Amino acid sequence: MRYSVPLMAALAASATATAPAEAVEKRAEKLFTLETAPGETVEVTEDEKFQMIDDHIHFFDITEWKDHNPADARLAVMTPSYPEKLSHQSNVANIVKKVSTKTMEKQLKKFSSFHNRYFNSAYGVEAAQWLHKEVQKVIKKSKHPLASVRLIQHQAWSQPSIVVSIPGKVRLKTVITGSHLDSVISDDRGAGRAPGADDNGSASIMLLNLLSAFLEDPRIAKGDHLNTVEFHWYSAEETGLLGSQDIFNSYSRLGIQVEAMLNQDMVGYKGRDGIERFGLVTDFTNPGQNEFLKLLIEEYADIPYEESTCGYACSDHASAHRNGFPSSFLFETPFGNHNPYIHTPNDTIAHVDFDHVMQHAKVTAGFVYELAHRDFTA
Repeated sequence: MRYSVPLMAALAASATATAPAEAVEKRAEKLFTLETAPGETVEVTEDEKFQMIDDHIHFFDITEWKDHNPADARLAVMTPSYPEKLSHQSNVANIVKKVSTKTMEKQLKKFSSFHNRYFNSAYGVEAAQWLHKEVQKVIKKSKHPLASVRLIQHQAWSQPSIVVSIPGKVRLKTVITGSHLDSVISDDRGAGRAPGADDNGSASIMLLNLLSAFLEDPRIAKGDHLNTVEFHWYSAEETGLLGSQDIFNSYSRLGIQVEAMLNQDMVGYKGRDGIERFGLVTDFTNPGQNEFLKLLIEEYADIPYEESTCGYACSDHASAHRNGFPSSFLFETPFGNHNPYIHTPNDTIAHVDFDHVMQHAKVTAGFVYELAHRDFTA
């Protein structure tokens, strides 16, 4: 993932980079509006934007949504009442049993074999289309009467996002788990090799397998759950949380009641220090939902957690949070201890530990199943 450094220093460094005058003039025709902190924006060129990415500066790219004011739609991040005691251990255990590390390894090998999954490259589109077809296969195999998948085409970039919906009895109440499907490297972004096995193929494939197991649960298969459950795969996270912004901005405008959102971004690396534990992100997330996640970890996982921070707009949960929806982010380790190979051609399957991926699957299974049956109207 990314670390923060002073913004103006990064922009100054970018401005001194040499480039042909004609190319600079052409790029200057479009400026990007980035939100680097709540209510703080800056306009930059494309080169400056990517320099900020290379310098690990977090931001929302709000260029396409300058008129969207989340505060107008939702004045504050709501905090639903989450369970204080878990009650679906048997069902969750049966779901987890159906998630196979061998299957995940096979699928991640394919997903990371695309030359890259860059949001504006033909490879990135092809990879998203492959994942969409895999999701379609899962839904068709399940024969669930109401489950559906949408391929979300975005106006300003080519790579689509994917949304699966499994309607509940109370259709307006929605529980979401999501991950981003794109990848990036620092140099030669559109044409360079960016396998993105851990960042974020690991979570994308984990959710694909969890979806399959979730749909096989007898109560879910009959539609005998209260709340609508959605699985999301977001495009263009690496370039300003674009896909998740488009989706959650839309949900805010439409008045969709998101009761919980769990983001999974990088789930396959145990840590540089050899001490296996989750990183539970506490900044720009929902405290009440984080407490519920701690309960899930203690009940369903075999490893502990350590609280961590990642800064403003560090991953897709931030798009939900910015729109007033409660969200959490469970990371592979505490920040700073994570996979050192991300955003390079070396982010390969060789550095993914599938037993660690399973730990995330266990918590995520508990999250979606427990909350699918939670009466948020009580």
